[in-house]
Amino acid sequence: MLGYLIITTATMAFKPHKTTALIGFTIMMTASLASVAAPEQALVPGGIAIMDLESYKPGTHITFDGRKTTIFKQDEAWYALAAIPLNAKPGTYDFKIQQDESTRVSKVEVRDKKYQEQRLTIKNKRKVNPNEQDMQRITSERVLKRAAKNHWSDTYPDVDFIWPVSGEISSIYGLRRFFNEQERNPHNGLDIVAPEGTDVRAATDGTVIEAGDFFFSGNMVYIDHGQGLISLYAHLSRIDVKPGDVLRRGEILGAVGQTGRVTGAHLHFAVMSNGVLFDPIYLLPKQQPTAQLQ
Repeated sequence: MLGYLIITTATMAFKPHKTTALIGFTIMMTASLASVAAPEQALVPGGIAIMDLESYKPGTHITFDGRKTTIFKQDEAWYALAAIPLNAKPGTYDFKIQQDESTRVSKVEVRDKKYQEQRLTIKNKRKVNPNEQDMQRITSERVLKRAAKNHWSDTYPDVDFIWPVSGEISSIYGLRRFFNEQERNPHNGLDIVAPEGTDVRAATDGTVIEAGDFFFSGNMVYIDHGQGLISLYAHLSRIDVKPGDVLRRGEILGAVGQTGRVTGAHLHFAVMSNGVLFDPIYLLPKQQPTAQLQ
């Protein structure tokens, strides 16, 4: 999953696994920042781009393709993380850095990635073709989801994520999904299979910003980690937290269930940066023996 980032300015050349200074900033070429639980760069649709900020100070404004980025600190160094939308086309994208009265641009190359299909049979047909009353509920829930998805706080996140639950991954991010042979939106997270009632834990420190029962997602919790980095936990059998609760990494927020549109008990775990959902696998530790693809 190594991603290569290219600076296209005429005066600079780039080599794999090296860094190059750009007026106080450094662009990363590595697959990860550290050996354990560090974001892993993947310059593909649904991946993340990471910029090493050599001289970051509060007030510096950094965007990627016109959107805010998530600024975080790790091992005494500062970085900017940008989510790449699943529908992004291969090509050149810009990091723009505005500091004091200067503006600088660094270009990255996003390559193509093909995602597979998944076909599922849903017994409750209203979860595939909602009736008029269901649609009224879904419409009102979209307002809550949009607000949570685009929530912002100035807190700098701790990106040392843990797996929220242990289990096999039944559905990976990015799958083109067909429910009862009808195409719907691609899968935007990881589905982790575990027995109903298994504790679900916060992936890292954060504040609960939304918790409730949603038509498709069932019992769901959103956690704000800061700088636009949000995680969500869906299809829970119970919710143990409420908006405003401050959680530390590993604290229990609920339990695995099969509420909403499901085929069995599992946790749907998703992560987004400033409104863009990306593959959570790029934030999770590799060491989870029970989390294997089915």
